Amino acid sequence: MQVSNFFENDNKEHWINEIERSDWRAGAFLGRLLRNDEFFDAVGKDSRILLLSEGDELISYCTFAEKDDIQPTDLTPWVGFVYTFPEHRGHRYAGLLFDEVERLAKEQQVTEVYLSTNHIGLYEKYGWEFFDMMDDMDGEPSRVYVKRIQ
Repeated sequence: MQVSNFFENDNKEHWINEIERSDWRAGAFLGRLLRNDEFFDAVGKDSRILLLSEGDELISYCTFAEKDDIQPTDLTPWVGFVYTFPEHRGHRYAGLLFDEVERLAKEQQVTEVYLSTNHIGLYEKYGWEFFDMMDDMDGEPSRVYVKRIQ
């Protein structure tokens, strides 16, 4: 298994198709952002999509981005679009993506990374801490977590 940056891959069409195969509407939205060349406008110019794959099969993915669905806010950067395909859940594969996020954050001298979700109990096992309740772009309350980078 390897973690790679979508934007450093040669076969972007394949990886967009893999992202869109997720059974989650946010995956379809991410695919649209990529196909319409709107990804960087939506989440910031230095943002990345991290892919955990085995050969040509996408296992899990997430973004490491300036912005996510809590806007406007001064909090940055964000992990978003976290998804693991159902047949691969339960193996803590998202943790491999979070390890890469932590490496990138250290490289950028970032001390805190944020995540917006409605899940309870999932991210805590990876060291994320509840930070606050904030409204997302649709005006819905969302749990915001922080990961302190050491």
